[in-house]
Amino acid sequence: MQLNTLANTHHYGAYVPKIKPCSLMDEYGSPTNWLRRQSTRLLVLICLGVSAPALLAEPAILDASPISQEITAIISAKQHPFLLPANFANRSEDLDALYKMGNYQLLWLGTAASEKNIPAVLELLENAAANGLQKDQYDTEALQKKLPAVLHSSFNAYREQASYDTALSLSLLRFLHDLHYGRVSPQVINFNLKLRDKKTIDLAALIKASIERQTITQLPAMVEPQLKQYQLLKPALAHYRELAQNIRPFAMAFKHPIRPGENLPEAGALNDFLTAMGDLPNGQKLANPNKPTRYSDEMVTAMKNFQRRHGLSPDGVIGKSTAVELNTGLPKRVEQIELAMERLRWLPELSTDPSIIVNIPAFHLWALNDVNDIDSNITQMRVVVGKAMKNQTPVLMANMSFIDFSPYWNVPYNIVKDEIIPKLGNGPGYLDKENMELVSKNGVVGFSESTLAQLKQGVLRVRQKPGKKNALGRVKFLFPNKDDVYLHDTPANALFSRSRRDFSHGCVRVDDPEGLAEFALKNQKGWDKARIQKAMGSPKMQRVILDKPIPVLFFYTTAFFDHDNQLVFYADIYDHDTVLHEALKNPGELSDHMLFAETSSTTEKLQEEPPLPPIEAIKTVEINK
Repeated sequence: MQLNTLANTHHYGAYVPKIKPCSLMDEYGSPTNWLRRQSTRLLVLICLGVSAPALLAEPAILDASPISQEITAIISAKQHPFLLPANFANRSEDLDALYKMGNYQLLWLGTAASEKNIPAVLELLENAAANGLQKDQYDTEALQKKLPAVLHSSFNAYREQASYDTALSLSLLRFLHDLHYGRVSPQVINFNLKLRDKKTIDLAALIKASIERQTITQLPAMVEPQLKQYQLLKPALAHYRELAQNIRPFAMAFKHPIRPGENLPEAGALNDFLTAMGDLPNGQKLANPNKPTRYSDEMVTAMKNFQRRHGLSPDGVIGKSTAVELNTGLPKRVEQIELAMERLRWLPELSTDPSIIVNIPAFHLWALNDVNDIDSNITQMRVVVGKAMKNQTPVLMANMSFIDFSPYWNVPYNIVKDEIIPKLGNGPGYLDKENMELVSKNGVVGFSESTLAQLKQGVLRVRQKPGKKNALGRVKFLFPNKDDVYLHDTPANALFSRSRRDFSHGCVRVDDPEGLAEFALKNQKGWDKARIQKAMGSPKMQRVILDKPIPVLFFYTTAFFDHDNQLVFYADIYDHDTVLHEALKNPGELSDHMLFAETSSTTEKLQEEPPLPPIEAIKTVEINK
């Protein structure tokens, strides 16, 4: 029995791994010498009566074998002997499930597939950067260095074999888990995204099947996000890495705006940079790139392309914002793409039904029939989001349940306290001017010193009646959420012409409210364009309950493929990139309790949507009276 056990834990004599930098050539002089040594061991076992088929057989079911004892001891301790971090409590369930399927025997070492499978795992981990991950977080170097010694270990080095085998499995589990779910919890950094209902992918089963089929290299494609946005970002990451290595950085000292036709000392360097980036068409070159020259028409055209790709107004003027983007190094663009890919991993499986997405730093909204169908023909529009310093629009997921035409605006108390009450010291003139009124739970009340005192105490509230001055415009779109934000029209249309549009108190103003209403109501019986226009022009509020709620996602990513299929980089207006970058420096192992609703107790409240707010129950005053 002991000989069979030894044989079944060492039948990797034909394995000649092609692994760098720790090749067997370095360790043994040549692969041939290594094969001779392993063949000698096999010959001894055969002379002792162990048949060749037994040597190449799959591990036997030996629950009490030394190797199984070592493997189960590592799993039970939830501490790995040489991986960092050593603690793998958050991956122990998957690791145990993986080895349970193999009767707690070696999965990588000593099998007929070792020659292909082990190098495949090491190559995946070594190339983690291709997926926007960091190879150092998967102990790639330690695994490579320890492999030759493990292959050359004695027959009864069960602990060393178990340690290395479980290390390969655990590092691969960590890599695939990070690739599918992300490395940090969005809730930790205030991204209020919905949790997945439950586990939708069995990593242990995928790994076991891939080992048996020798298809380890296919694992990333099986677990990475399938969203088109993610699939576009992945090759873009490789492209920008190449650009960062090969293109000389551009730098200019901004003193004043440079307009078309003006002198531009950095023209030669800028020409080379824009050409390398693909913004200057046909590889056009300047006559004397080493001498000061003017800002030519060809360069202006290229600069407009550059500005579009960086979320700026394409006016061709090299202003302060354009200079900042020009001076931003390409390694920073690589990081932006990596952070964008990380955030997309956080998203649960999105519905293929119609949905609405707002990318906050892009100041843009897309109304999609399918989340993977972003093209130039979809409903899309500019938006205004919350002020960066004090009224940031939150990241969230919710369901649009109803639409209010000609809405009232119930003014938030912080705005009442900070902006309205100071203007009421001399009477109700400001309320009259802004078409506002004081209301209690019983109805509209008049203005007096008594009601002003009640307003200061928070007993009364202020609301703005429907009309041209209403801050919400002619329609608002509601999706109950804990932050009480929504989409709405606005009378302040001039702000949409600016390239940076963070001016609101947190809600999102839309440039084409009628178009958004048409999208939301296109499958609602009786609601055509004419009826929508009539409702938007009515002096009375009208609430429409949607037959089928529409998923709404307020997202934040500074690298995004837009409806023209162009990768655009945006300014990090809320510093969310900075926060995420710091969190990813030492992410640790992400707990499943932070990912799945069925295992979460601390984040349960995030999954609860507030109830539908009631239609105004108090008395209303028609605007035309």
